[in-house]
Parts: sequence; C-alpha cells; structure tokens
Amino acid sequence: MTANPLLQGALLILLSEWMLVASGIIIRQLSDHLPTEVLVFLRNSLGLLWLLPWIIRRGRRELPTQRIHLHLLRALVGVTAMSCLYYSWAHLPLGQAALLKQTSPFFVPLIALIWLQERIGRHTRWAILVGFLGVMLILRPGIDELQWTMLVALAGAALGATAKVCIRAMRSTESPQQIVFYFALFGSLLAAIPAWQSWQMPEGVDWLWLLALAAASTMAQLLLSRAYGLAGAGMLGPFTYASIPFAALAGWWLWDEALAVWTLAGMGLVIGGGLLALRERSH
Repeated sequence: MTANPLLQGALLILLSEWMLVASGIIIRQLSDHLPTEVLVFLRNSLGLLWLLPWIIRRGRRELPTQRIHLHLLRALVGVTAMSCLYYSWAHLPLGQAALLKQTSPFFVPLIALIWLQERIGRHTRWAILVGFLGVMLILRPGIDELQWTMLVALAGAALGATAKVCIRAMRSTESPQQIVFYFALFGSLLAAIPAWQSWQMPEGVDWLWLLALAAASTMAQLLLSRAYGLAGAGMLGPFTYASIPFAALAGWWLWDEALAVWTLAGMGLVIGGGLLALRERSH
C-alpha cells in the first residue's frame, strides 16, 4: 500500500507544531530575564550544536549547495519572523500567540501561487475560509483592542509564510538537513548583531532551557522541511492550525489562561478547516 504524501506531510506538520509550542513554553520561562534578541541568537547557534553529529558524519558530502541565495533569503526572512514570534510568545497569552502565528496559512497559498504557480484546490480554499472564520471568532475584531504585540505577531506570520514557501522552492535539490543547517548558520550570523547590542549572559539552569529550546526548534524545522517536500505549501498550510489548541491547553494548564466558549468554538472551526483539506487528494 502506497503511503499518501499529503497524509504523511500533515502528520509531520502536527509534530512540528507541537515542537513549536514546546519552544513557546520555554521562551515564556526565559523571557522575563533574557531579551528576545539573545534568545533568537542562542536558539540558532545552539541549533548548530544539535546538528553537529550529522555535520561530522555526512556534512562534507551533503552540505555543498548551488542555491545559497535561497538559503540566505530564507534565513533573513526566517530570523525576522522568529524574532516576531518569540516576542509574541513572551508578551501574549500562549493560545493567542499561537493563533496569530497561525494566520500564516492565509498568506501561504497566495505566495505559493505567485512564486511557485501552485494551484489552490477547491477544498483547500474552503478549508482556509473555515479556518479564517474560526480565527475571527477567537479574535473578536471590534471587541478586543488591537495591540502593538498583535501587529508584531501578524507580521511574523506573513514572514513565516514566505519562509515556508521558500522551503517549498528548495525541495527538489535540498535535503531537510541542508535547509535546517543553513538556516541555523546564517540565522546565527544575522541574529548576532542585535544580540550583541542587548547582550545578557544566561545563568545556571538557563543553559538547560536554551539547549531544550534549540532541540525543540531544530526538530520542528526538520519536520517542517520534510513535510513541505511531500506536498504543496497551500495544501499543508491549514494543518498548522493544530498549534492553537496545543498552545491554549498548555497556557490553561501551566498559567491558568482561561479558555472561553467562543475560543473553543473557534478552535473547532480551525481544526475542521485543517481536516477539510485532506479531501483535496480524493477529488
């Protein structure tokens, strides 16, 4: 029996999103005494440490690339998106930060259409619409005041969508390990300047948290890179909504962040939108 690439990609996305939520939990723990710029730099530089066994074993053969410009573009966009995401994890309720991050799938199909000429299927369009309605239900526009942190989170979502489509553009020649390695390398270099300007040395147990952050984030990137090599960016985008209930439940459990009725209803819609996208391959 041949495995369905869309199903495989969806499962990898779900695992990746859970790893990203775990990263958000760690960032919340560290952000009260370490600046966002320092966290972004150390996440990328320590990510190289987790890749070291692969670099030693297979790097000489697999690291050479003819698409260094796309790796640089992905790192520039990705580090900026990461900075926005880390800021929102630190300053918004966990579920709300995850929700705003997951407006990224609204941007992905349009970027993929313009850049990669990927067709947006009928069920994917409906899936995005259902997900959008769920987001509106949770955000309740016109009721809650739009804050600066929310705008930062939305900007990060748009940049994150561009990074995902960039991964899709590299899938034919670059392995997930290559993509993650060059992101960690160039991301560390790009993040070094703002980190140096606001440097604060981590202490004691902070280093254990930072190693865990690098491990979770690196694993999330490997899973994401593999997923977008299996199916189109526009088709997989809705599955990233899964991080919303993951984060909301974690926020409720760890910090007593309330889950309102309309929040639960909205989560149901965004999850339903993701499941609806599964029907794309059967038509």
